[in-house]
Amino acid sequence: MGKKTVALILAGGAGTRLDILSKHRAKPAVPFGGKYRIIDFALSNCVNSGIYTVGILTQYLPRSLSEHIGIGRPWDLDRSFGGVTLLPPYQRSEGDWYNGTANSVYQNLNYVMDHKSKNTLILAGDHIYKMNYQKMIRNHEKTGADLTVAVKEVPMENTSQFGILEVDSENKIIEFQEKPKEAKSNLASMGIYIFKTELLKELLLKYCGPNGGEDFGKHIIPKMIGEYKVFAYKFKGYWRDVGTIEEYWKANIELVSDYPPVDLYEEDFKIHTKSEELPPVKFGKEGSAVRSLISNGCRINGKVENSVISPGVVVEKGAVVRNSIIFNGTIINKDTIIDRSIIDKKVVIGKNCRIGIGTDYTPNKEISEKLYSGINLIGKFACVPDSTYIERNCRIMSRVEESEYKSNRVRSGGNIHSEKEGGIFDMFLI
Repeated sequence: MGKKTVALILAGGAGTRLDILSKHRAKPAVPFGGKYRIIDFALSNCVNSGIYTVGILTQYLPRSLSEHIGIGRPWDLDRSFGGVTLLPPYQRSEGDWYNGTANSVYQNLNYVMDHKSKNTLILAGDHIYKMNYQKMIRNHEKTGADLTVAVKEVPMENTSQFGILEVDSENKIIEFQEKPKEAKSNLASMGIYIFKTELLKELLLKYCGPNGGEDFGKHIIPKMIGEYKVFAYKFKGYWRDVGTIEEYWKANIELVSDYPPVDLYEEDFKIHTKSEELPPVKFGKEGSAVRSLISNGCRINGKVENSVISPGVVVEKGAVVRNSIIFNGTIINKDTIIDRSIIDKKVVIGKNCRIGIGTDYTPNKEISEKLYSGINLIGKFACVPDSTYIERNCRIMSRVEESEYKSNRVRSGGNIHSEKEGGIFDMFLI
């Protein structure tokens, strides 16, 4: 069945709601669960479903994503026929950059049609879930659908964040609302579509084109309802859009629970990734970890609690990390205490610091709509001086140096910027 299907993973979005976590990398390349990247879930779902022809549509800061995927070997996608192909936008007679989901597929119709597939599976590259797409494909063919949309029930209070569908008793879609203020249903589109390939070509040429619609949710699917066979496929498993800082933090921390909602240890449905060649985890005489994920190459001489630790992290003696996500190669020096923080790669935290303290939850002064629940963000390659106190909802931007702190205390909602920030300087942070 996989040979009849070509998959396209949309991985070109900027992911601005994740703020500094996606400032220097594409959102699908953001680390997740310690050793993984977000895109690993969509890629692994494909190969676990027997789909081995996968195109990845990249655009925004593609370098880290391209280096991670390479020729696709970790996913068994380094193949002579099919395999994985990175599809960046390129100059042509009409248009250049991708301008939405439908437009990006339109610009790669030659890739789709060259594979002569019966079906085209379109996926988002920034969601966390496990799904056997073959079950959805079988349902698509059984109903004779022209388009099948995977849907998931969401709380009614969250419906304004999604495309919402109404279905009849046979799961035929009768109405589609894009991020409605007042939804008629709580069936949310998961951004997973199966099209008949020939019809997809016809629709994109008719409705998209150089001057047409840009998105499937806004411009293609609403025009199909009533004219074509458009069905919903109800997915009952775990699925999370980690598009906000709060949702990203929650999805990571959920993995350390006794019964996590997504099982990373399932032998028959593995999540594959490119692993770094690092030595085993080492715990020192006073090192310990409780309810945590500790990745390869870490050296733990302090305490880690309820946290997710990426490869190569060092936690020195007397240091405590709680309720936090620490990216690759970060060093946390002795007697420092960290709570409810997300710290990017190769950060150096000084001795005797306190990060995530106090009861003042003033939202961040620059991004109040993104950072308001007490989480702190520290960007790539930043330094935090010895004995620095950082309260809540604070941002320390990438490459901040010790000399750029005006005080040894960053009040809740505060921001520390690098004097070198912006322009060509940011190019070296990819």
